[in-house]
Amino acid sequence: MTPPQRQRRDPAPEPPPPQEGEGKVRNPERMYVVAGPDGERAELDLVTLIVARATDPPPSASPEQAAVLRLCAAPLSVAELSAYLHLPYSAMGVLLTELLTAELVQARAPIVRKQRTDRSLLEAVMNGLQRL
Repeated sequence: MTPPQRQRRDPAPEPPPPQEGEGKVRNPERMYVVAGPDGERAELDLVTLIVARATDPPPSASPEQAAVLRLCAAPLSVAELSAYLHLPYSAMGVLLTELLTAELVQARAPIVRKQRTDRSLLEAVMNGLQRL
């Protein structure tokens, strides 16, 4: 037995047929510019740290830019920002390039950890502690 099919109460009215001259297909307006005037993007890795220079976003900032500025009060990597905002890395690169050119954020190299301490040093410390 098949379930009953639901029908709309008020079917949507059909659009009127195009008149002469109105049948041309227009390109939609661009709502967002993907690159700046020179078309270049900042060189960002997934581990590049982003830090906000301003505490409050300017009133002209888009919602995504404001969210990045709020999140970057403490240093966050580009990968973390991309995950928190549910945006792909390519879109995050464009967004961060705009913020970098407006000097609202600063990009820093990741913090490199020092090499592991020498095993002989650790053994010497452990032997010294055992003698106490």
